[in-house]
Amino acid sequence: MRLHYVQHIQMEDPGSILIWAKEKDHPVTRTLQFENDPLPALEAFDMLVIMGGPMNIYEEEHFPYLAAEKAFIRESVKAGKIVLGICLGSQLIADAIGGKVTTNPQPEIGWLPIAWTDEALADPLFSFFPQDPVVFQWHYDTFSELPEDAKVLASSVACRHQAFVYKEKVFGFQFHLEMTHGLVDVLTKEFAAELVPAAYVQSPQQIMAYPDRFTQNNAWMTEFLNRLEERIQTEAGCRDGACQL
Repeated sequence: MRLHYVQHIQMEDPGSILIWAKEKDHPVTRTLQFENDPLPALEAFDMLVIMGGPMNIYEEEHFPYLAAEKAFIRESVKAGKIVLGICLGSQLIADAIGGKVTTNPQPEIGWLPIAWTDEALADPLFSFFPQDPVVFQWHYDTFSELPEDAKVLASSVACRHQAFVYKEKVFGFQFHLEMTHGLVDVLTKEFAAELVPAAYVQSPQQIMAYPDRFTQNNAWMTEFLNRLEERIQTEAGCRDGACQL
């Protein structure tokens, strides 16, 4: 499986997703938006991962590449690519497929529980998760509206929509299962001014006090990707991954 990812800021790469791809020997390419890299041709990848970032999806005046990126996501979805968006990435996907992104009533930053829907837990892609896993969050906006053919998969007390699936191959996660201990350590230092404790905002000390949670979140991401890959290969008639998706 050929994986391409779009990264918006230097300190927020795909983390454990890159580890998974390396262990699977999957070719990986990337677009670094902060370096003005070009977006790839649709024929060049099988799976697209859209990363997070501190900008908002509607800040096209300050980040002109956002308009082209949303069009690229729309084309990737139409072409039947596997698409996974994380945080900002999930919001960009939601906008591209006809949803709406707005400011969430409360910011969520730190280790917070989500609740999977019964429908999600009945799906083998997500059935291995506990009902209420504690995941890493860092967002102010959310995909508050989704098109009718998108299914909400999870929610939290502070945020009604935490995950969705669209047309079986397109996924949006508001939370960060991919974040490693090292990535978050850098983020808590770079964006320390945002970490003023509030109802759903934790201090850097609280965030970094649970190294085992990073390990668990990364393991969940790996298992999800393994199951997703197996499903896609089965549907494509692949054996032992020996075909191009």
